[in-house]
Amino acid sequence: MKPDSTIPVEPPGTFIKEEIDARGWTQRDLAYVLGKTEQDLSPILSGRRAITPDMARLLGDAFDVPADFFANLQKQFDLHNAKAPDPAIRLRGQLQAAFPVREMVRRGWLNDEDPSLLALQFERFFEVANLNEVPKIVFAGAAKKTRYDDDLPGHVAWLYRVRQIARPISVPEFSSDRLYNAIKKLRALLIEPQEVRRVPSILMECGVRFVVVESLPNAKIDGVCTWLNDEAPIIGMSTFYDRLDNFWFVLRHEIEHVLNGDGKEREFFDNLDSDAADPNNPNIPAEERRANVAGADFCVTTAKMDSFFQRKNPYFYEKDVVAFAGLMGVHPALVVGQLQHRMKRYNYLKKYQVPVRQYITAAAISDGWGAVVPANL
Repeated sequence: MKPDSTIPVEPPGTFIKEEIDARGWTQRDLAYVLGKTEQDLSPILSGRRAITPDMARLLGDAFDVPADFFANLQKQFDLHNAKAPDPAIRLRGQLQAAFPVREMVRRGWLNDEDPSLLALQFERFFEVANLNEVPKIVFAGAAKKTRYDDDLPGHVAWLYRVRQIARPISVPEFSSDRLYNAIKKLRALLIEPQEVRRVPSILMECGVRFVVVESLPNAKIDGVCTWLNDEAPIIGMSTFYDRLDNFWFVLRHEIEHVLNGDGKEREFFDNLDSDAADPNNPNIPAEERRANVAGADFCVTTAKMDSFFQRKNPYFYEKDVVAFAGLMGVHPALVVGQLQHRMKRYNYLKKYQVPVRQYITAAAISDGWGAVVPANL
């Protein structure tokens, strides 16, 4: 911010003239002392030329005062006359300190062509009345606690992008009964990778909005269950791990959250790595353990998986795995995924971990990987 213009700030040359007069010198005398010409001094005394660090040291020695005195005079004069910065700079700095704003703009989540509208866009993006209510942003007078205090800013921004894209999707009224019955339809799709394309339409028939959004850098997240007005559920997925077994496990995990009404009071950002996906892990919330059990049973019934593991352990031959997958009516990737988790051998039969992102992003409303859903802010 430019200093108060009502407080005069004289050019440094004014103070140099005062020092000359105080000593009874002339401009020519000072030029002699400095080893300069009068022509060298005139622009400095008139304020047309700045005092350089070298000149500040010369003047300091000439008047027997610290060189900083003259350097600071020049600094104050320059700051007073500096052009006032764009007010948007301060706002962008505050927002970038709390969220990956530059990446959000690059991804098309926000539009910074008119910086004066950036605050309004943030309010609309995060569904709040003013910036003081935006999660993770604390301005003067703002509340310091939000329900997202324990979550990474990239996760929170990703969640609201999911909500932003899902909100305008037209679906019938949500029915938990229809969703519960739809699980059987989804279970029948586990044999062929490309069948994931049918997921969005099946969920929409139950009143569940489904979107796929690429995660932000350094934000490891698989999925989330969130609600509009506590009545309309949304399932968001990132396909962070682009594998068939991970897709189905995460999907069924989020469906269980929906069926249990999880996510209305506080969303659970699911990063289902080996520990977070363990239903016996006591360090995760009960809601997550319950969803993990549902996800594992959906892919391969836990009792049958336990039996297979005990019978074949420690020798799991490829032909046995493929045969067991056929008996379970699933793609081998789903059996391999559970074996990898149990054995802690994540390269085991890795060739069966087929990618599915190409199929699901072609069928669902998707954002990322070069495609942008209009922000409409």
